[in-house]
Amino acid sequence: MDIRKVKKLIELLEESGIAEIEIHEGEESVRVSRHGSAAHAVVQAAPGGPSVAPAGPETQARAAATAAREELPEGHVIRAPMVGIFYESPAPGRAPFVELGKSVRAGDVLCVIEAMKIMNQIEADVAGTVSRILVRNGEPVEYGQPLFIIREA
Repeated sequence: MDIRKVKKLIELLEESGIAEIEIHEGEESVRVSRHGSAAHAVVQAAPGGPSVAPAGPETQARAAATAAREELPEGHVIRAPMVGIFYESPAPGRAPFVELGKSVRAGDVLCVIEAMKIMNQIEADVAGTVSRILVRNGEPVEYGQPLFIIREA
């Protein structure tokens, strides 16, 4: 698939209110989806077989929210804004960004999620105390997966 077409799809997605679009062209497909304010694209070639689209972020978020409501303790839930690998510290051997019982302010970095070799800092959106850390260092996380519970101040 021509990279110019993919770029145009990303531009159209950013200009519109659409959250996700998927296009099939012969044996190739491209899915462009927006998470927050940024858009990203996944291009797949499917030689010799039909292309199967994975569940969209909305479906994944609903499933994660349903499961989370059943077992999460009270407090503000910080969720993964993307798929990637969870890291509790800025580098191996360094102290974690937060620990259980630590007070955080809105804007404080809680962790890093690595996605496509890019380190994305995840920040607290409320002030309070970290009451639960739901993911271990180095574990993969899914879109919408609960990461932290913060007891608001």
